[in-house]
Amino acid sequence: MTSHTLLWLDDERDPSDSRWIEFFPIVNPAVVWLKSYDEFVQWISHNGLPDAICFDHDLGIGPSGFDAARWLTEYCLDSGSPLPAWSIQSANPIGKQNIASILNTFERFVG
Repeated sequence: MTSHTLLWLDDERDPSDSRWIEFFPIVNPAVVWLKSYDEFVQWISHNGLPDAICFDHDLGIGPSGFDAARWLTEYCLDSGSPLPAWSIQSANPIGKQNIASILNTFERFVG
């Protein structure tokens, strides 16, 4: 049986902590914990799209989860791929809204 992959983009929250399972958009995934924008871009560039992604907005110093979401939409446009399933566990309400906005807009207009 093939496991489904979930990228957990968060510099602090440990995805193995059961408190975060409610944010997983797929059931029983193989979770890959990425803590920065650069790790996110490198993982997808080398492995292709995962089945699902959970976004945090504030990733410490450097680009944010919003930047990762924007990069993801460009990657999907260039490759002709749909977005993976996604969720947002960020505690930053404006950052969460911005990530949701770019991903929802992509899905609405690109499919």
